[in-house]
Amino acid sequence: MRILSGIKPTGVPHIGNYFGMMRPAIDWQDRGEAFYFIADYHALTTLHDAALLRKYSRGVALDFLACGLDPEKATLFRQSDVHGIGQLTWILGTLTPMPMLENAHAYKAAVDRGGSAGVNLGLFAYPVLMAIDILIYQSHIVPVGRDQKQHVEMTRDLALKFNRTFGETFTIPEPSILPGVETIRGLDGQKMSKSYNNTIELFSEEKALRKKVMSIVTDSTPVEAPKDPASSAIVDLYGLFATAEEVRDMESRFRAGGTGYGDFKKQLFEAIWSYFEPMRRRRAELEGDPGYVDRVLATGAERANALAAETVRKVRSATGLG
Repeated sequence: MRILSGIKPTGVPHIGNYFGMMRPAIDWQDRGEAFYFIADYHALTTLHDAALLRKYSRGVALDFLACGLDPEKATLFRQSDVHGIGQLTWILGTLTPMPMLENAHAYKAAVDRGGSAGVNLGLFAYPVLMAIDILIYQSHIVPVGRDQKQHVEMTRDLALKFNRTFGETFTIPEPSILPGVETIRGLDGQKMSKSYNNTIELFSEEKALRKKVMSIVTDSTPVEAPKDPASSAIVDLYGLFATAEEVRDMESRFRAGGTGYGDFKKQLFEAIWSYFEPMRRRRAELEGDPGYVDRVLATGAERANALAAETVRKVRSATGLG
């Protein structure tokens, strides 16, 4: 069973990335043949600073390894290091209907924000490239957040259409959505996202992390008054790091009143800082050996290219190219 997932290097990885993609991916590495890519082609739809793209791509690799990805079990690589992705994206694009792309959540959200004039071809055709990211390795399982489920469904539709048109070529993948972490709330209560500038980064310095946590948006309920834990981003985030008993205790204190939001935020900060402590140490070790990260990515690219080359050969043969 081959597992495939990717993460876009458009900023510093945050808690939403960790619980929504990175930790599930690390769990999957013991359950099959795992391939995880740094989606730098996808990043180019919004990031046009070469130095930043290199920095963020390397940062994702460091963070992934620090959080527990084992390169002996899982293959980690840069998307752009794999040959044939652009070629297959074009070929699959010739079978992709415009209405499918116009119905993509990412495209519609971009149009809603700034109109179609602000949408580039890369963003519009994003689902086709994502489909090839999955299909080129003949992946069986794709762990995704619920907001990405549509892309896997599109991938399945396109793969089935290709197979009907040119013969059995692509494996039809299945999405896997981890219950309970589909949406991680950010500092403002919305979905945590770099686009909203509401993230809590994984490996911030202590002072910076504390400042971020203390900036979580709350209402104006007085200290002495009861508070609603169900509507609180503090409680939601605390639940990611605390035991069920600890969460119940915080919820009870919310309802009882007498404790201010500031105290609850301090409790959340301590939980986050403690949770990532061993990973911070591991990341510091990795930063001291930059050649190790280079070797991991190079080895990963070799493994990925070996699989991709076979799929490219099959697609070219099936379509009559070459």
